[in-house]
Amino acid sequence: MIKKFVVLAAVVLLAMSMVACSVEKTEEGEMPEVSVEGGNLPEYDVDAADVEIGTQTTTITTPDVDVSTQTTTITTPDVDITMPDDKNPPQQ
Repeated sequence: MIKKFVVLAAVVLLAMSMVACSVEKTEEGEMPEVSVEGGNLPEYDVDAADVEIGTQTTTITTPDVDVSTQTTTITTPDVDITMPDDKNPPQQ
């Protein structure tokens, strides 16, 4: 349950970061003039490890746990976002 909440919170934060602002270009930009001469990039000799990923079947002893469930009311985050150009904020 906690794992699902963490994933849900991460998705909500990602969604908020993508829609939480309005950007408008107000002035044209221009790249500076740059002159580059000479130079040399470094060279590297890299010996990387060989990694193999797979699965295997292993037998282990685990406890037999009987779990009962119940309905519980909890407080969860509620996020309302009003964009700068929205005339009517969301109604609850």
